[in-house]
Amino acid sequence: MLINPQELSHNPDRLEEIEKVSLRLVTQAIYDYRVAAQEIFQEESDLVADIGEDITREAIDSLGMSKIEQRLFGKVDYKRACYLFHPDYAVKQALFVDSKAEKVSGQGTATLQTSQFSMIVKQVRFGKEVEVQGKIPTIIRLKGVSYLTTTLFVKYNYEEKNGINILHIITVAAVPNGMLQEQYNPNAQDTIWIAGRNAPTLGEEFRVRLSFHRLKEKAKWRVQRISLLPDEFHWEL
Repeated sequence: MLINPQELSHNPDRLEEIEKVSLRLVTQAIYDYRVAAQEIFQEESDLVADIGEDITREAIDSLGMSKIEQRLFGKVDYKRACYLFHPDYAVKQALFVDSKAEKVSGQGTATLQTSQFSMIVKQVRFGKEVEVQGKIPTIIRLKGVSYLTTTLFVKYNYEEKNGINILHIITVAAVPNGMLQEQYNPNAQDTIWIAGRNAPTLGEEFRVRLSFHRLKEKAKWRVQRISLLPDEFHWEL
């Protein structure tokens, strides 16, 4: 059964199920590629952000996934129109996976632009409540076909030693689709966001930090941490 993404606004449990399956797929791809990722970080001389982007793309392509011949647009590293298959249904999906790379001290958050999520950011900034709408639609309609938007982030945290980047931990997180707004960010006090690294006084574009801790308090499975060998990986339920 191919379901209409529009119907998911009335079925949040199924929407969460779809996002969990998507996260598991990408997490498995990164986990399988983790040894190569560690070697690439040590050997490559490119900017760490570019290294992370390359690793994510190579990891997902190595695992393999379905593909629909439809080009997606947006400021996200990895974009693919695909089918997501479940034993009871299937859905056409616009999968967006972005990569971040930062020193180990920044492993608690991921900095996002509004062009990278579909939720409304509701939070308090400078003592005032703000609401900023994400720019990715919850459902993307292309050539008369609807695709469910799913947004994931891969965060590579490393330590620099003697000019060499040592990869320590990888975090894979699923940002809720905007249709799940009430469950994850109903108001400025109940939020998964932290003020971003932008300076409004300098006219910088709005950015916000996704708090992995706050997101895990809502749903532990939405944040998966992959340690490097010899540590084992355990899926957060």
